[in-house]
Amino acid sequence: MSQTEKRPKKSFSGLPFYLVLIVILVVACMMFLNDSSGKSTSLSEALNMIEDKSITKEDVVLNGNTLSFKYKDPETGKKKEVSKKVPYESEDHVLTILMEAEKSGSIESFEYKQPTDVSAIMSGVMIFLMIGAMVFFIWVNFSRNAGEGRSAMNFGRSKAKLFDPSKNKVNFSDVAGADEEKEELTEVVDFLKNPKKYSALGAKIPKGILLHGAPGTGKTLLAKAVAGEAGVPFFSISGSDFVEMFVGVGASRVRDLFDSAKKNSPCIIFIDEIDAVGRHRGAGMGGGHDEREQTLNQLLVEMDGFGPNEGVIVIAATNRVDILDPALLRPGRFDRRVAVSRPDIKGRADILKVHAKNKPLEDDVDLKEIAKITPGYTGADLANLLNEAALLAARRNAKKISKADVSEAVFKVMVGPEKKSRVITDKEKRLTAFHEAGHAIVLRTVSETEHVERVSIIPAGGAGGYTAHKPDEDIYYTTKKQLIDSIMISLGGRAAEQIILGEISTGASSDLQHCNGVAREMITRYGMSEKFPNVIFDDDDEVFIGKSYGHTRVYSEQSAAEIDAEIARIIDKAYKDVLDILNDKMDILNAVAQRLLEKEKIEGPEFEEIYVSGGA
Repeated sequence: MSQTEKRPKKSFSGLPFYLVLIVILVVACMMFLNDSSGKSTSLSEALNMIEDKSITKEDVVLNGNTLSFKYKDPETGKKKEVSKKVPYESEDHVLTILMEAEKSGSIESFEYKQPTDVSAIMSGVMIFLMIGAMVFFIWVNFSRNAGEGRSAMNFGRSKAKLFDPSKNKVNFSDVAGADEEKEELTEVVDFLKNPKKYSALGAKIPKGILLHGAPGTGKTLLAKAVAGEAGVPFFSISGSDFVEMFVGVGASRVRDLFDSAKKNSPCIIFIDEIDAVGRHRGAGMGGGHDEREQTLNQLLVEMDGFGPNEGVIVIAATNRVDILDPALLRPGRFDRRVAVSRPDIKGRADILKVHAKNKPLEDDVDLKEIAKITPGYTGADLANLLNEAALLAARRNAKKISKADVSEAVFKVMVGPEKKSRVITDKEKRLTAFHEAGHAIVLRTVSETEHVERVSIIPAGGAGGYTAHKPDEDIYYTTKKQLIDSIMISLGGRAAEQIILGEISTGASSDLQHCNGVAREMITRYGMSEKFPNVIFDDDDEVFIGKSYGHTRVYSEQSAAEIDAEIARIIDKAYKDVLDILNDKMDILNAVAQRLLEKEKIEGPEFEEIYVSGGA
């Protein structure tokens, strides 16, 4: 989006550099001031000379940490001067030696002074300067960051971004495939434009609106469109932006956000991924006093704290409405829930039109046809699909996007990019060909709602090959037969391996995972088992730490064993049926596998031709 809050560029702060420089200077000064090394004579040698009666000494002075004296060199007869630094811990020892030398007559006398300790003063000054410099640079750094809301004083300030209504160009015309959802939000727009009309009739507009649905369905876009249509300020923040490691920060940010919103009313507060802060209390391992729950409590208080006609409307979005705290969903807070579902075929066509506005398309590209072959796709998926098609067209230096580009993009989004350069042995290629042929033949035989789009033995994604298939139309309910068909289709690859090669491979691991998952859901979630008809064992699907931590199973160990046995029975029966199908269609199996070995990839119409001809 282009309507983002503009922030000043971060200025470079040399604080670490200057601190390191100051430390180096202090250490250097300390080393210089405490240097006890002499040019010619060490301290121990100087003390030995003091004790030596054969050497004539005069002007012996111990000036704090400096020992100095003059002596007559016995060899040359010339006078020389010695001046040595005395470590602080050795001053008493040196003073004792001088006193004993005076008593013994080694020196006539000595002078002891208590001068100002320059080293100590310099050390203190340097440390003071270092601390002062640290304080100064930290203050400068905070002053620079204060305008950006990043200083310590602004730590509890809200991180919400304010979108200017004059720059927010998103409106309902930019949102396609969500007609019913837009109708639900139209009266919110009208209230923000004409609040007096509602207050005169005593009507109370919902304080909060919760948008929930699968990722990529356009929840954030809908919220921005409401603000754009109403022409009001739009505060946008993510649920995770509230919570920090410091206690009380989240609650402070909630208060600051609502205070800012009231000053800018009428306005909209949009909280994306509210489940990050609004999930069921008591679900965390930290008990009832962790920071996230403190933040949620403050959010509940703030939503109760403003009136229904103050012009502040909270819109939140989540993918997991089932884990939100009940107090957040009660009337008076989020009064209205709007389910943003995946678009149907008409909605997908409308979404494709929106995303194709700035993309040149060839005449053979039919957006309605693309919508037909993309059931279950969200708005984000469709946008990504057209973008991939544009990238493929650019790769071949084309000026327009062709139907072939779009078709290839569909498979790329579905199974991932093909890895044509991977070296595969003939044995593995043959195994993959029969494996994928088995999937395709079983699908064509048993499925009443899906058809084969493409069969390929070119590695794609994490698989050695793939059988792409799509439903003929949007499906909202799944029958027991369709679930069993799904299990059989997944088992087609392994069954083909066993029939043709006489052994099975690890290539069917993900297929078996799918089979077990579908069979378990048939029994525990949908009550479709012959052993347990109309009985479900899975009371909820909430699997997040805390709430499920102490959760006990709602059925006995005996029932669990019987469920496992029933899963095995369903899969075993499906596998036997698949073996019968492939044995009956052996000619087709061989023909499809042979064609795959020759071409590596066959499209749906070509596969259909082989199947109908019986492999002839």
